[in-house]
Amino acid sequence: MSAIQTPTNANANSKPALHGVKIKTRKSQQKAQAKYEPIVFRDSILKTLSEAQPGNFELISQKLDAAGNTLDFKKYGETLFEILLTGGILAPGGTIIDDGAKRSPFSIFSADDNLESIKKHVEVFDKLIRQRYKYLQRSFEETISNLLRYINKWKPEENYRLATAIGLFASGQMTNLNFLTVLFQEHLVKEGLSLQFVTSVFKAYLGEQSIEHLGGSLKKAGIDNKLLEFFPPNKRDEEYFARYFEAEDMKQLVEYHSQKQRNFLKEQTIDHVKEMLENESSSQEIVVYLKQRIKEGNWQESDFVQIVWDALMQAVDWSARPDMIENQASRQIKKNAEILAAFASNPKSEVALLQKIQIYCHEDTRLMRHFRLIVKILYEKDVVSENAIFYWYEKGAKPSGKGLFLKQMESFVNWLRTVESDSEDDDDENEE
Repeated sequence: MSAIQTPTNANANSKPALHGVKIKTRKSQQKAQAKYEPIVFRDSILKTLSEAQPGNFELISQKLDAAGNTLDFKKYGETLFEILLTGGILAPGGTIIDDGAKRSPFSIFSADDNLESIKKHVEVFDKLIRQRYKYLQRSFEETISNLLRYINKWKPEENYRLATAIGLFASGQMTNLNFLTVLFQEHLVKEGLSLQFVTSVFKAYLGEQSIEHLGGSLKKAGIDNKLLEFFPPNKRDEEYFARYFEAEDMKQLVEYHSQKQRNFLKEQTIDHVKEMLENESSSQEIVVYLKQRIKEGNWQESDFVQIVWDALMQAVDWSARPDMIENQASRQIKKNAEILAAFASNPKSEVALLQKIQIYCHEDTRLMRHFRLIVKILYEKDVVSENAIFYWYEKGAKPSGKGLFLKQMESFVNWLRTVESDSEDDDDENEE
């Protein structure tokens, strides 16, 4: 253990001396030294890459692989990816340091503008990260996130190459799309740069994967419902969204977004109707609200009546006792028949409602045996007509539980036919 030596009488005024203690470098010295370390690392990487013939991507991969044995990739991961993505390293503010050094002969920014060239560059990243140095994943994503803050600093062709590479990285599961939220910065959105950038990302992604795959990545990143936020504020509406991406030949993205918006509006509508029912709002008040929603969502009535059914059924606090289910279902439908009738005003909507109820009863086994009762109440309350029931019974039933429900409805349908036949006979007698 190190000890402080007590000064002798001869040297009484001397200060105590510390032996065996390593004196740390002053912080100012450390900072000064650290300032130049990335530059040294950059020069080493540039030397490594210059030893490979330009365009020989296999040799470039080999050189980078070997460099990881002598250079500290872990410490300088972000510096490494700044070089491999932009050709240099960034100064504060997002510009590339210009100290006379040449740009890297290999980088995404220096790729040709054709997709095949960018793909070959992306393969080098894949080999470096996924096949060799997996610990670089975090540095890779953090570097991309940082670069996106400065897309207003890059040339249009550099942004295109970077965006296309990101689309390929994400479609190949090399990274997620979380960092696209960086593009929600007001100045980037206002200038239209964010929209241009994500357009190239989505195009590259959809060139490799389906819209469902892209949708999954957007959902995972938490931006599947925020696509309009990439648009400048004065162009942030559904109509412009559709026109823009259709012009970019991405109609599948338009359809995906439209369905997402419909699902969002559907959930909102169901939740609000449940709340209105809990607060004992009148049927008329609920109908007024729902007519506003059908207009906002531009729904067809035959689709919307199914949403209304879901809202009414989800508002029921179903009993755990099977013998109570029938009474609960009967009471809920009778009480709110007026609401359903408002959105089943034509034969197509009536059949759509019957099909929805069939699927609903098949999926919720508590209601399976009560399908006939539900249809009977809807008929008695003038929500569905006998013609709609006949059509459903003869050729409109869905596959879900079809045999079971047709058998359950057989006696009721036969009774309706008898009633209809008697009614026609009465009409004939009156005419005579």
